[in-house]
Amino acid sequence: MTDSQAASPLAADTPRTPTTWWDEFKDPKDGDVDMSRWLLQHKGALLVPIIITEPAVGTGGGLAAVFFRRPKQSEESKQRGDRIPPDIYGVGAFKTENGTYGYGLGGTFHFKDDTWRYAALAGKASVNLDFYTQGLLQESRKIGYNLDGVFAYQQVSRRLGRSDWFLSGRWIYMDLDSRLNLQSDHQYFQPKDFASRASGLGLGLSYDSRDNTLTPSKGWLWRLEGTAYAPAFGSDNTFQTYRTHVYGYLPIAQHWVLGLRGDVRAARGETPFYQLPSIDLRGISYGRYQDENVGMIEAELRWNLTPRWALVGFGGAGKAWGRRADFGDASTHATEGVGLRYLIARALGLYVGLDWARSQDDHAYYVQVGSAWR
Repeated sequence: MTDSQAASPLAADTPRTPTTWWDEFKDPKDGDVDMSRWLLQHKGALLVPIIITEPAVGTGGGLAAVFFRRPKQSEESKQRGDRIPPDIYGVGAFKTENGTYGYGLGGTFHFKDDTWRYAALAGKASVNLDFYTQGLLQESRKIGYNLDGVFAYQQVSRRLGRSDWFLSGRWIYMDLDSRLNLQSDHQYFQPKDFASRASGLGLGLSYDSRDNTLTPSKGWLWRLEGTAYAPAFGSDNTFQTYRTHVYGYLPIAQHWVLGLRGDVRAARGETPFYQLPSIDLRGISYGRYQDENVGMIEAELRWNLTPRWALVGFGGAGKAWGRRADFGDASTHATEGVGLRYLIARALGLYVGLDWARSQDDHAYYVQVGSAWR
């Protein structure tokens, strides 16, 4: 592995004193452009351009300001060699050509030597999307709709002993006004599909042995999650959502890292149509393939050309089944793509870059900050 990969995600560098403003953005070890000092010592923001080519909402853009901070760490934890992920928080806003827009703020934080983790997100959005009726008795139909409202997410996780296992609890809240573009399309839905308020409580179990939470080079992340929405929690409808996924990062040679992903999502009960799980793969328009169940597999190979630059190639496949087709009858939808990465903050192990992906129906570009898998 290269030095940049082997370093701790929060390496305690002791850089020489910069002589010019531009030196703040150079790595003292190799002289290359690096934002570690700016982000960690000067608490500056990483300004991330949001370039949107998502077929579901059209082209557009925006801007996000992301901040990083070293969590407090005890001397005992340092002596053990524990690596605590950075606290990350920021704000962002975007707009696209079809009238979709949104803004919000959020962050992830670590406490008590990473014994506790807290994540939160809140925002406002108005999104214009399409719902597809493929698999029904009638011919497939594309139905345009708008979602307008607010959303919030909070999760608290507790490490189990000194292991890599975490137990978590979460609260998800959405208050969305859903409207179809054409009133005649109401015939394809039931009243429960237009519930505006969804409030759910959930539990999760996860295992996290990744060497870096931003751009991992080895280790595993596995999560099992379930969330119940009910009037007792403030929800209009009663339904449940489930997800289990595993990400693996395997160094297979000196300059190569293989990433593997498996992801299954499901919904049961009176689930509003816009909260049905959707195939989530680069190159497939969001919401293009929805049903009660979706499953995805994906692989990504990263080739570290230099200590700073890397190329990635990836491909995946997914299925959506349940209400409209059994698993065996559901179509498989494949994607493929390539990308370029640059190690922008060596002390954080943070890569940024651009991906291009395509499927049988669509293609799109994606700006990546850290791993593409969430």
